[in-house]
Amino acid sequence: MTRRRRIYEGKAKVLFEGPEPGTLVQYFKDDATAFNGEKKSTITGKGVLNNRISEHLMNRLTEIGIQNHFIRRLNMREQLIKEVEIIPVEVIVRNIAAGSICSRLGITEGTSLPRTIIEYCFKSDELNDPIVSEEHITAFGWASPEELDEIMAMSLRVNDFLCGLFIGIGIKLIDFKLEFGRFFDGEEIQVILADEISPDNCRLWDSETNEKLDKDRFRRDLGGVEDAYQEVARRLGILPESGPGDLKGTTAIQ
Repeated sequence: MTRRRRIYEGKAKVLFEGPEPGTLVQYFKDDATAFNGEKKSTITGKGVLNNRISEHLMNRLTEIGIQNHFIRRLNMREQLIKEVEIIPVEVIVRNIAAGSICSRLGITEGTSLPRTIIEYCFKSDELNDPIVSEEHITAFGWASPEELDEIMAMSLRVNDFLCGLFIGIGIKLIDFKLEFGRFFDGEEIQVILADEISPDNCRLWDSETNEKLDKDRFRRDLGGVEDAYQEVARRLGILPESGPGDLKGTTAIQ
């Protein structure tokens, strides 16, 4: 990996200064965390797979007019992205009950929700990313009412598109998390999609068996995490012809 100035390091990714003004290099790690970092491990090849999967999905979203921070993939673990000011709100889009909504509301996992539900969390590891309302978001100035309307509209469009894409390859999109940022293009400010879209922040179940193909395999000690991520990549058609071995290397290849 080329030596660059480190801007930020999160649980699963590192951001480095980009080669041009207004750009960053996003590096995908093999680190896996759950329960706000209480559970940690390393999954060989996870970063490579997430880089490829997120690249593919961001490109598909660009094709339908969803503006996002992705520019291009640089190598196996890195991608060039637009520098944005991250809005400190995580958007959770839920189609089927799973995870925290089940324990909070006493809903059986796997129950189809009456309609897609959008939830917001304040991005704060110290506070365990608490759920917040639109009132909190606008009152504390994390996003304006106009920005929040944009975020809601984009989140629902992303959901509609990804649900169709995944069902076409035999996968149910249970829920997923999105992040957005402000992109400063001259005097214009745009709210665009940021972060990543991968099995790290999506719940993906096989349409026929309900087998989990996402990070819940790590959270719940189900095993086969790497195989599940590879299966998602295989169904999306982005696993190399020569097999998954190509995606396990730890050296970033230009």
